[in-house]
Amino acid sequence: MFSKNIGGIDRILRIVVGAALLVGFLFNGDAEYGWLYLFGIIPLATGLLSTCPLYSIFGMNTCPRK
Repeated sequence: MFSKNIGGIDRILRIVVGAALLVGFLFNGDAEYGWLYLFGIIPLATGLLSTCPLYSIFGMNTCPRK
């Protein structure tokens, strides 16, 4: 479907940030803007799949060259 375009450090950062936001939702989901923590799903999913649709649109790639 999509080719991999996310490298190692970028991938790890996305997973950590996405997981941190979702944990923040679990602990602070009843806050007024607590639903914003759910945006953590996006970096978590792109990190786990190693592909980012926006990177594809802009022609970016952080994977090491083969």
